[in-house]
Amino acid sequence: MTSKQRAYLRSLANTMEPILHIGKEGVTQGVAQQAWDALEARELIKVTVQRNAPYDSAREACGVLCEATHAEPVQCIGSKFVIYRRARREPHLLDGMSKGE
Repeated sequence: MTSKQRAYLRSLANTMEPILHIGKEGVTQGVAQQAWDALEARELIKVTVQRNAPYDSAREACGVLCEATHAEPVQCIGSKFVIYRRARREPHLLDGMSKGE
């Protein structure tokens, strides 16, 4: 992913609300499945890491979730992070960007 694509995805994520929350159980198989389904539908999701999560930082939780879902980190600020994965069916977010837009 280029820095221009990452900047574009960050701008899209600005207005998004978190749709997934990582709590005291951490990134379980159920959380990973929810993230996988959300990424397939939206390609870009925002995640919140709760205070009682078993991670030192949101960046660590982001790494674990990205590994589980084969996604790429876009942004990590405070207790929230944004990840991206191109949809296998009907990708749409970065299609215009790849053509030089």
